[in-house]
Amino acid sequence: MSEGASARDRPTHVLVPQRGWRGLGLAQVVPWRGLLWALVWRDIRSRYRQAVLGVLWAVIRPVVTTALFTVVLGQLARVEADGWPYALYAFTGVLAWGFFASAAQAASTSVLGAGGLVTKVWIPRVLLPLASVGAATLDFLVGAALLGGLLAWHGVWVPWTLVLAPLAMLWVALVACGVGVLLSALVTLWRDVGHAMAFLLQAWMLVTPVLYPLSLLPPAWRPLAFLNPMTGPVEAFRAAVLGTALPLGGCLACAGAGLVVLVAGLVAFQHVERRFADLA
Repeated sequence: MSEGASARDRPTHVLVPQRGWRGLGLAQVVPWRGLLWALVWRDIRSRYRQAVLGVLWAVIRPVVTTALFTVVLGQLARVEADGWPYALYAFTGVLAWGFFASAAQAASTSVLGAGGLVTKVWIPRVLLPLASVGAATLDFLVGAALLGGLLAWHGVWVPWTLVLAPLAMLWVALVACGVGVLLSALVTLWRDVGHAMAFLLQAWMLVTPVLYPLSLLPPAWRPLAFLNPMTGPVEAFRAAVLGTALPLGGCLACAGAGLVVLVAGLVAFQHVERRFADLA
């Protein structure tokens, strides 16, 4: 058989754009999970490529942030931390928030950063921001090891609730997925969103009880704080590590807000996805 004839006999796959409601697009992730893990590993390697300190940055960032705010808020402003050493209280919040911020920021530019891949081959594009969230897990795990040393330094017994910490971080990851997927679509449409990312994350951190307890807020403001989708995950992680009280009603409201963000992000991503090849 000639080479031309064999080429004609090969099966041809035609990709046709789907119309109408396609769900949230998550059904595409399972068959492509092998590629998802490959993208996660690619992002982990590129994160510290040609960085002299490498993975140590995963320690330096939360430690320096906690040290600065321990001096400014813990020592100078005398912010109370519900009876806990301020450095320990702040570090638990910074660790959870750092995972979210790192994942969301990396996911926001994931589509633009993979312009060559997006324009040349077809893959479920939602894998790109999801892989960025997965890659940020390494930083969190390195910081979590440091948290164990900090607990020992302050002589804090690890409570049984620590077994719930992975569930709290899964909650953080889901919110990061929603925000990251939403931002990746918005940044592809409007580059200004990418330029505003650092400011937006800093402002969001200040309105989230990362560096201060909820008890510092006036009682009338506390229910409003749980409209912030990151208040519940941060409080849940802190409660798991330190055994602090967790307002279940507020966390349920916060989980609802997080679900809205996740669904909105996936819907917006699907709406913009068909234009990625032209915009990336």
